[in-house]
Amino acid sequence: MIKMANAQFPLITQNLSLDLVNTEIISYDKRHDLIQSEKDLMAWLEIMGETAPFLSSFTLPQVPEQLQRIHQFRAELRKHFESIAEGNEPSLAFISFLQNQIAAAPFSYQIIDDNLARIPNGKPDDSILSLIAYDALWLIHTKEIQQLKRCANEKCILLFLDKTGRRKWCSMKICGNRQKVSRHQKKTNNE
Repeated sequence: MIKMANAQFPLITQNLSLDLVNTEIISYDKRHDLIQSEKDLMAWLEIMGETAPFLSSFTLPQVPEQLQRIHQFRAELRKHFESIAEGNEPSLAFISFLQNQIAAAPFSYQIIDDNLARIPNGKPDDSILSLIAYDALWLIHTKEIQQLKRCANEKCILLFLDKTGRRKWCSMKICGNRQKVSRHQKKTNNE
């Protein structure tokens, strides 16, 4: 079983958009959705509120519809992020998709806990997606998106930013340690 960086979610990037995509994992050779219920979504929003304070106080009406929108948005992000991780440039269609989501809930700003926080103005679901879209658009704007990588474990679907140019694993605690243990066992068995 995949051991999480947090009890519930593999928070390996400190980016809202990538951490949303990484709420789908492979465990025991099956894809698992870590946001299946209202409780899961609220837990993820609370945890993400540490980097985006606005999210931690969020309440969502009509959660089944919110879950469906979050899942659709996550699928769109995953499709484009995986393409970028394979070496493709962010498409104009992807950039337009993100900009349109932000336009549905543009930002005002407030000081929260001594930080200047973006506060989306709009319906709750548009507001959440606007913050996540802004994060993805920021990664494109700053060119950090060029550091996007897929975990070297072929059974893992987690994505991360390789800021050193040498990182291979989503996390040493998740996949890297497994590979080290596997290599050690093979070496021990061959001796």
